[in-house]
Order: sequence, then structure tokens, then C-alpha cells
Amino acid sequence: MTAEPTPYALRLAATAEDVTAAQRLRYEVFVAELGGDGPLVDHVNRLERDTFDDHFDHLILVDRRRDPAGLDHVIGAYRVLPGDRRAVAGQFYSEGEYDLAPLLASGRRLLELGRSCVHADHRGGSAMFYLWNGLAEYVLEREIEVLFGAASFHGTDLASLAQPLSYLYHHHLAPLDMRVRALPPHRQDMNLIRPDALDRRAAMAATPALIKAYLRLGGFVGDGAFIDSAFNTTDVCLVMDTGQMSSRHREFYVRKAGQG
Repeated sequence: MTAEPTPYALRLAATAEDVTAAQRLRYEVFVAELGGDGPLVDHVNRLERDTFDDHFDHLILVDRRRDPAGLDHVIGAYRVLPGDRRAVAGQFYSEGEYDLAPLLASGRRLLELGRSCVHADHRGGSAMFYLWNGLAEYVLEREIEVLFGAASFHGTDLASLAQPLSYLYHHHLAPLDMRVRALPPHRQDMNLIRPDALDRRAAMAATPALIKAYLRLGGFVGDGAFIDSAFNTTDVCLVMDTGQMSSRHREFYVRKAGQG
């Protein structure tokens, strides 16, 4: 019996329609589903967008069964900004929330990640696997050394987030040479619960899957969370040295890209 061909195609956005479709998916996830907002959000046309979109590459997962003209063909998205485009963009998106001085001074090849999302109908299957593989190939092709970007907890209720934020602070704080810091006035200290009072199971249950995936790959978090009231999120800045990825994961990605 032959396997059914996948309906998915993973590629970089190549047209204005691709980018608009990614922005529509982002609206459905970040605005309609999670209650976010922003100065350039288009509620009439249901588009979540900002001033950085023109500078980022948009990694998109396309459902080939859908008509691109309908702008609903993108069912997964990631946007990525290589460090050599920072000057043209003016800054990294994360610099509005974090002091990135340790990364900027490192002289290493940086890649900012953001706006990762999958349509609700495609979660729990292979969609995120495709996006991760596509991101890995992008990183390997460009010899990226450090990945970073804001990742979000839904909501801004610190009482409900005290366990996961404290667990990240005590167990996954970035080393000093990669330790970015959340900026005031929206900075929130993550050291909210003593180490001996932590409930690891509760902390992990309250941590989004995307953050846990980065941690499994050897990622860290910066010092301090950022309260983004407009987007209705509490953000942490994830940082990962691609050279420090676990050998098992790195070998998989190198093999996937045909470089090993």
C-alpha cells in the first residue's frame, strides 16, 4: 500500500498574496483566538501585521488543497530576520522588549524568530514538524549561530504564571554572554517563587509547547519577562546557540538538509 501524498508544502513566501495569507492566519491565532491587538492590525480585513513584516522572510506551510486567491492557503507560519538585515529594518523586533547587547556584541550570525503559529485545524499533527524542519534547513543554509526571539505565555496574570516563569528563571536562565534583559517599564522579574517551593509538573503544564520545544533543543531564556498588554501576552526571550544543540537533534537536522 502506498502512502497518501502530503497536502502540505513548506516554502518561503514568494508573493504578496503569500504574505497577506500569513497575516490572515496570524490574525486568526493572535487576535481572534488569543485577544491580541496592535496599531497596524486590520480588523476589517482580518490581518495581523506590523512595520517589520517587509523586512522578514516568511516561512509558510501551505495547504495545497486550498486556492491561494482565497488567502486561506497558509496554515502555518514563522517569520525570520537574519542579522545582516537588522540595519535596514532599523532594529530587531525584540529590541522593543529586550536589551540585546550581549548578542549584538558577539559578532555571531544571528537569526530572530517570531510570529510562529499553526491553524487550529492543523494542530497536533505534522504541521509543526514541517515548520521546524523548514526552519532547520534555513538555519543550516545560512550558517546561523544563534537563534533568538520573543515567545509568549497567553495572558498577563502573573499569579497564574508564577510557577512557569520561576521555573524558567531557576533552571533555564541564559549564560551571561547570551543573557538578554527585559526592558522597563514593562519588565517583570521572573524570580517569583523560591526553588524549593517550585512544582515542576505544574510549571511544565503551564508552559507553551513551543517554549518547551526550544528548551529540549538546549535553549535558554533571558533575564526578565516582558508584559505586552496590547497583545495580551507575557513574553520571554528565548536564546539558543546552534552549536550547543544536543548532538541527537543536530545530527537529525544536518542529515535532513543533506549536509552529513
